[in-house]
Amino acid sequence: MKNKDISKSSATIQVIFISLTLFWAFLLVFNAFGVPLKNAGSVNTDSLSIKKEIAGLRPKLHYPNLVNRFYQERLYKRAWVRQDTVKSDVWMSMLLMDCVLQFGLNRNDFHPDQLTYDALRPLTKPGAEVQEQEVFDIYLTDALITLINHLHYGKFNPVVTTGRLESKIPLGFDPVFQLGKAIGHPNFMSNVTSAQPQTNMYRMLQDYLHLVKGQYIDDCYEFPEGDARKMAINMERLRWINTDDRYFIQINIPSYTLKLIKDDDIVVFKTIVGKPSSSTPELESTVNKITTSPDWKVPHKIFTTELLPKIWKDSTYLISNHYCIYDRKENMVPLTKITIAAIKANPNLYHARQSPGCDNALGKVVFRFPNTFDIYLHDTPEQQLFKKRERAFSHGCIRVENAGLLAELLLLNDGAADKVPALKSSMLNMIKKDFPLKNTVPIKITYITCEINNGQLSVYPDIYHHDQVLESLMFPVNNKLVKK
Repeated sequence: MKNKDISKSSATIQVIFISLTLFWAFLLVFNAFGVPLKNAGSVNTDSLSIKKEIAGLRPKLHYPNLVNRFYQERLYKRAWVRQDTVKSDVWMSMLLMDCVLQFGLNRNDFHPDQLTYDALRPLTKPGAEVQEQEVFDIYLTDALITLINHLHYGKFNPVVTTGRLESKIPLGFDPVFQLGKAIGHPNFMSNVTSAQPQTNMYRMLQDYLHLVKGQYIDDCYEFPEGDARKMAINMERLRWINTDDRYFIQINIPSYTLKLIKDDDIVVFKTIVGKPSSSTPELESTVNKITTSPDWKVPHKIFTTELLPKIWKDSTYLISNHYCIYDRKENMVPLTKITIAAIKANPNLYHARQSPGCDNALGKVVFRFPNTFDIYLHDTPEQQLFKKRERAFSHGCIRVENAGLLAELLLLNDGAADKVPALKSSMLNMIKKDFPLKNTVPIKITYITCEINNGQLSVYPDIYHHDQVLESLMFPVNNKLVKK
């Protein structure tokens, strides 16, 4: 029995030893992340205090849930201002707050009344009030999280809203993680601002705006306030777009262009877009199929408001333009006095299709991508329209010049060079044929009214008058971006 007791005691001691070893290893791991070891075994009064301050400041914070998670992951320790010491990251953070105009952002969104140098200086001195340090610390955290979110997602993103960011729904990009990895890094500012989109279009606008704010104004150059706002507005729009793709199609409505982008290689095509009364929507989707010599199901609005009136005036219009009318069961409906009366009485029960041919509205090739607006990217028989400077003529679909070349490039990039001859033959001989893409191609339809070309700012017509709405949100009255 005695030996058994000794064995039990030995086992107990081993368990205790292992437990203590794991406990101290746990503390050492946390100490590696900056948590003072001396506080590990004691009640953290600072933690309770920080929690209380966050709760009290919640109505004044832009992202209270994210702020709370930031401190929770740090065991509710102050991140920036501690007793008798201020981390160097604080000064870099304050400089970032001073420079938000260079990113096209609004200084009023970053607690300008609370985050001042006059408020910070007393906090760096011995004997500073702990509560004042905590409040400043929390406001600075909220401002930095706000900055990261506004740089990455934009402030007025129609999809990724503040409410969604504050929820626990994962979005792929985590502002709390982004801020956490920046703390203590030699390139703190670069780590924070790396949240911005990395596309060439965005980077060039940001660099140009930085130049305007950092050089032109200080050197007494005059730069129009309207152009500065135009750049900021479009940087905001570019933040709404998924920028992870290295190979994609971008159709920019105001510039009437399509860009096939693969890394740094860009092929540009002219486009025709929707007129103001039937505007082309902004959207993101993927091109999954190319169809040669397609037939065209006429959209219902065009069928009722344009096609039917032409038919009533000229009964031969259908035949001469290769249209047929169908009922809901896809039965072709011949035009007789009886069927004409039925169509007039209930046009919603019918639709029209245009067969492949040189007069087909979709031309020789169409690029299919799923969308709720039922729009296409396609060829057109009206090639002369591409010679015009302003090209907002369509009912919402996008017509592209040299559509055959675009189709060929998509097949080549899809590893389907062997299908190019069949593509060309089908287009030439008006044969309807589908060419599915093994790897779908992201397509982004954007509304960007300015960009940098050859080092100069190019401004495009605001054909749908969207700029004024966004400008009024980003820059209320008397809130100028360029200060002279």
